[in-house]
Order: sequence, then C-alpha cells, then structure tokens
Amino acid sequence: MDFAPVFDQLAHSIREISQLGLLMAALVAMVAGVLGSVMMKRVPAAGRILRTGSTLALVGVLVLVILQIARIDPRYSFALPELGYPEEVVEGEETRIPLHVDGHYWLEAEINGHRAAFLVDTGATLTAVSQDTADAAGLEERDGGMPIRLQTANGAVAAYMTNIDEMRFGNVAARGLDAVIAPGLGQTNVIGMNLLSRLASVRIENNELILTPNNPQVPLTPAQLSTE
Repeated sequence: MDFAPVFDQLAHSIREISQLGLLMAALVAMVAGVLGSVMMKRVPAAGRILRTGSTLALVGVLVLVILQIARIDPRYSFALPELGYPEEVVEGEETRIPLHVDGHYWLEAEINGHRAAFLVDTGATLTAVSQDTADAAGLEERDGGMPIRLQTANGAVAAYMTNIDEMRFGNVAARGLDAVIAPGLGQTNVIGMNLLSRLASVRIENNELILTPNNPQVPLTPAQLSTE
C-alpha cells in the first residue's frame, strides 16, 4: 500500500486547538465590561456586578489558554500535575527507525496494550489516533476538553482530546501523553511534536530516524521482572 498520499494529506495538518469558543467568550465578557462601565452612573450595583463578572470571565479564558499551551509546550508541563493533568513523561533508550519504502518513517507502537502503526510527523503539533485505534486501546474523550479542529487537505475535521496512559515503541516509553482522537483522518495514526519535543534529540543518519530520550527508563525490580 502506498502511504504517500496519506502522508501528504496529514503533513503539517494537525494544528493547535481552535480558539473560536474562547474568542466568543472573551468578546461577550468584554461587552459585559463595557456595559457595566456605562451602567455605573445610573445603576452602580448592577454595573459593578457586570464589570466584576467580565473581569473574572476574561481571567478564566486566559487560564484555559495558558493551560492548553502548557500541554503542548513541554517547558510548562511542570505545573500541570498539580492542576489535575497527568504529567507527560518520555523515557527510554535510543531507538532507530528505518526509512519506509514510501519515503517516510513508520513505527509500530503499543498503546495501552494495543499495537498499531504510527507515522512519525514532525509537522504535527499533537499525536493523533484514529477512531478504531482509540476504541481498541480503550481511549476516551477527555471530560471538559476544549474543542479541537484539524486542518487537512480536505478541510477542517473535528477531533477530541484524550490521554494515553502508556505508549511504547522500540526502546521508548511515553506516559500520560496527550493525543487527539480524529475520526475524520481515516485509519492513520500520527506521532506528533508533543512527544518528539520531549526527546533529547531527533535526527536522521543513513536513512534511519534516531530518537533519543532525555532519561533512561527506571530498571524493573526483581518482583516486577518475576511478573513479566
């Protein structure tokens, strides 16, 4: 099967979270703030309530945006476990991936015990899984997640935030990894920059993609080895 058309459709296609809903909330909050200021002269109590509500709403929008950016940018991930998000950790040893005959890099990963093929795409902001892969791996849409839209060659498609407890491929293990479930992308799964940016290095040598984590995995204890 020639995966080149699929890659061309997905390359540089997974974008950051759409801010349309947050933009509308911010606009409503700003209008409420203006009305509150106008009403201060005639109905001071109501004006203060509107202005206070506007300020709190704008702060809430800002916090949501910061949290979402933090989930994508590993520089800010240290603050998220305390806020109820699982910490994203990528560890292990060097893993080499040979160039596929289609000219791209594919690997076989295990997600929550389910094996699936993934395209390594440095142009994708987030790791994405198909609906079939999500169902097989037991992945569910995150409660209260912000809306996601993926821009593809065939237009925008809806997607849903999820979290992968554990993904393993080669000598690498990723835990608490954010991902999107994207029914509109067919059967293709993608490893994006939210995982790759947490590696010490990503390089190509002699038609091999070399992935090197920052930290080695913690060795298994004798008790753990006995249960393997």
